Amino acid sequence: MQGTVDGFSYGLVTPLVAYLMACLGGALGLRCTTRSMLVSRSWRPGWLALGSAAIGSGIWTMHFVAMMGFKVEQAPIHYDRAITFASLGVAIVMVGVGVFIVGYRGATGTPLMTGGAVTGLGIASMHYLGMAGMRLNGQLEYNTVTVAISVVIAVVAATAALWAAGQVRGFLWSVGASLVMGLAVTGMHYTGMAALSVHVHRTSAPLAGDSPSLLAPMMIGPLAFLLIAGVVVMFDPLMVMGKPVWSPAENKPGVPARELVHHPASRRPRRNLAHSDSRTPQNR
Repeated sequence: MQGTVDGFSYGLVTPLVAYLMACLGGALGLRCTTRSMLVSRSWRPGWLALGSAAIGSGIWTMHFVAMMGFKVEQAPIHYDRAITFASLGVAIVMVGVGVFIVGYRGATGTPLMTGGAVTGLGIASMHYLGMAGMRLNGQLEYNTVTVAISVVIAVVAATAALWAAGQVRGFLWSVGASLVMGLAVTGMHYTGMAALSVHVHRTSAPLAGDSPSLLAPMMIGPLAFLLIAGVVVMFDPLMVMGKPVWSPAENKPGVPARELVHHPASRRPRRNLAHSDSRTPQNR
């Protein structure tokens, strides 16, 4: 029996909140990525790791906020806790690989394409692994073409966002990029959900896993992390201005910024050439 799927059981509340969470994670992550391009190599891994975790946490939280509005009328839904948290780990790790590629190799050409592809695939992998954690008396079926479109949306969005982060053009530039990234990630989620159909089994067997009401407590950790990342961003002046307080040797993505050391011009006394030339060859 075909199940009746409703992805908007709370109306526009869950899509809007999901979008805001995607924007928040994207904004924090992209600012950290931008910040990493303005510091020396020793500090860069820390900022990139913080940015990766922020983007991954924001995407994961967005997904499960949206899933709180997902219902199948003929079948109650539970979630496997282990797979649900594994999807968070996949998001952080794969986004991290893409962010580190751009952070060290630059936001242009092959590094940008590679980093964007890995990050986009990480977003899509998180979504479909999270869906695999659903437990209901039925079978999930996906339309292959629509799934492919959702993956393309994720890759394009991630590539555009990483390119924007690599421009190092200030706070408003990154805010705009995060809004676009949030829209694309949320669009990817609902495109993927549009690919879904549920074939409900005619059985009332008990379900394993946790009920959807337990999703909210599971999101406390990622939300707390996003709050901490937000505090770090707010209290770092370079994160707000997007400009170094020193003069970097090279202001290029993927190139370590080094403080220029001012070397004063040599003050060696000049030889009096006229006097020297006036000497006779014997005196030279």
